[in-house]
Amino acid sequence: MRRFGFLFVAGLVLAAAPAARATSIQGDYLETRSADVWTGPCFANSETGLVGREAILAWRVQSGAWQGVPLDGLSVVGVVKANATLGDPFDKPYPAKAVVIVDEKATAPQHAALVAFAQSMGGELLTSVVRTEVAPIALSVEHAGGEARGTLQAGTIVDVETRAVGEQDKHCGNEVTYYPPLAPTAHAMPAVSIVDHYRGDALDVSWTTRDKRNAFVGHFAQ
Repeated sequence: MRRFGFLFVAGLVLAAAPAARATSIQGDYLETRSADVWTGPCFANSETGLVGREAILAWRVQSGAWQGVPLDGLSVVGVVKANATLGDPFDKPYPAKAVVIVDEKATAPQHAALVAFAQSMGGELLTSVVRTEVAPIALSVEHAGGEARGTLQAGTIVDVETRAVGEQDKHCGNEVTYYPPLAPTAHAMPAVSIVDHYRGDALDVSWTTRDKRNAFVGHFAQ
């Protein structure tokens, strides 16, 4: 009986060990697209092939390290221009071009780790980086009940403010989360961008979008 009890406890410890090691970095995530992500199929189909090539992806590390480099409190932003509507299963958006904005508070090793982290999370979206910028980044995500909102300021390059989706945002009554987030998340909720702004020349496009159902606010854990 004692031997069985020991094996049982040892099994519990071994089973719990991978879970304890699973999360090495975690924090907040904010995303905007140039197409609605929370929408009805009819609205989504009307945008496919016309918009949705551009996106902003932002991460703020609450705690953790990447490639052995601590990144607590630092942020990184990826701005993307693809060749087709992101998420369209019938077209090929890649290769995409990207600008990566790194937190000005990062040291040289942290700078490199933040870029590597963003490229790992963004996958093909951030494979081809045409420019890397350094700027002050302020990313905030707030959760209240079943609602979430976020703000992002990256120097004078990126400015995003979102609010929770409400009844006034239902245009056809058949809205769903039509497109999933572009990067892995532990939890994400669709949101409306009060403003979604990118100013730059590296991608041959700049934009300012208002009151569009094109955002995700969430949390990542890797």
